[in-house]
Amino acid sequence: MERIALITGATAGIGEAMARVLADAGWSLILTGRREERLEILAASLSVSVKTLAFDIRNREATTKVLEALPDEWKNIELLVNNAGLSQGLDPVHAGNPDDWDTMIDTNVKGLLTVSRVVSQWMISREIAGQIIHVSSTAGKEVYPNGNVYCASKHAVEAIAKGMRMELNPYGIRVGTISPGLTETEFSVVRFKGDTERASQVYKGYEPLKAADIAAALFFMVSRPAHVNIADMVIMPTAQASSTILLKK
Repeated sequence: MERIALITGATAGIGEAMARVLADAGWSLILTGRREERLEILAASLSVSVKTLAFDIRNREATTKVLEALPDEWKNIELLVNNAGLSQGLDPVHAGNPDDWDTMIDTNVKGLLTVSRVVSQWMISREIAGQIIHVSSTAGKEVYPNGNVYCASKHAVEAIAKGMRMELNPYGIRVGTISPGLTETEFSVVRFKGDTERASQVYKGYEPLKAADIAAALFFMVSRPAHVNIADMVIMPTAQASSTILLKK
């Protein structure tokens, strides 16, 4: 068995691009997501050993059960990439949808915690000096209008990462975050609940990041020597200066 990486939210966008980059480097992969057919199509296109796990990361019991059912040799995970995440709506708190809040918090925060808990336990018990990388966001660095709960969820990811870096230090486990700015993926389509026209406007008038840009950053972090930990990497398109400053043509 080659080195094993587990990537959550691998059905599209950044997660899919990360899977391809790691596969090119020879990693065996555990790919998770809600859309089983997409996972299978991705797995079939890769020339490495792949295990696909379809589940909703918001369901703690189901997530834990599926992970624990992995064959023993697949639990020797050296790299965990917590990529699964989303945003729902773009509303002020007084007009927000509580169901959207639950979806974001249950996915971006609780789901990340569930997977991290299981995999970090394996790393510790198997004495694997592994690496855990959380895909955060520039929304975890600064809040923007109407992004309240999404920003809060990504600020939580930042805090969790810092705490884990301290807690897992005695075991030689590296913990870091990648915080992308505006990246053209399905993110805005999901945020606007299938409104592709509104979503497309987010990326017009400038050149946004692509999923491959974030995957390249991941590979840089993963390919550093064992004594080097990239604790935090913030990546924005050149046109973006902050969450609210964007140069459009």
